[in-house]
Amino acid sequence: MGKSWKNPHKVAAAQKKGAIFTKLAREIAVAAKLGGPDPEGNARLKMAINAARTQSCPKDTIERAIKKGSGQLDDGTIIEELTYEGYGPHQVGIIVDCQSDNKNRTVSDIRAVFKKNGGNLGESGSVAWMFSRVAIVEGSKDGEFDPEEEAIEAGANEVEDNGEGGFSFYGEIEDLDGIRTTLSDRGWEVTVAELGYKAQNKTDVTEEQREEVVQLLELLDDNEDTHRIYSTID
Repeated sequence: MGKSWKNPHKVAAAQKKGAIFTKLAREIAVAAKLGGPDPEGNARLKMAINAARTQSCPKDTIERAIKKGSGQLDDGTIIEELTYEGYGPHQVGIIVDCQSDNKNRTVSDIRAVFKKNGGNLGESGSVAWMFSRVAIVEGSKDGEFDPEEEAIEAGANEVEDNGEGGFSFYGEIEDLDGIRTTLSDRGWEVTVAELGYKAQNKTDVTEEQREEVVQLLELLDDNEDTHRIYSTID
């Protein structure tokens, strides 16, 4: 048997980084398409570029994504924003937002992940009733502050510690720009400002059941087309 020259751990790490760069580039392209190629006049694009730089995404990848999204570069591909709904194990509701250049491939891949991990992909509306459509703004701030007071000042309805050194603010969809702008003015480094979903009620699961659901969520997130995932577990 021939000896493999590849270190499987290094290969896996490289593949993971490649998938991350693909996701970052697609968000940049979508942001440029919707709001133009100038990050100073396009808050979503500016945040997407900053996120890409934080992950050491190559400069030419960022520039190519901007040109592609704004129509300056036509390589024949079209990136679509897609939303899928389904149930995970133990009737946990899941919504998956995707950015894809091949809708047929994406739905096939997402369906397979659900099926192989105790879930099932549903029709549009099958679990959307379990969620509210909301404005989501995420960020961090140095120094001492009261998160609840920050939320009130920004016009958000709710704030949560996201466990990653930052906070997530939730508000009415029409207040998205206002929340983002106010938080920025109050010294927050805003990393996410977009419309998304928030579970109206949480699904009760045991710790063992939760691990099953988390495994599904992580595998969904590993798909390079996945942009955001929302579920009815904490």
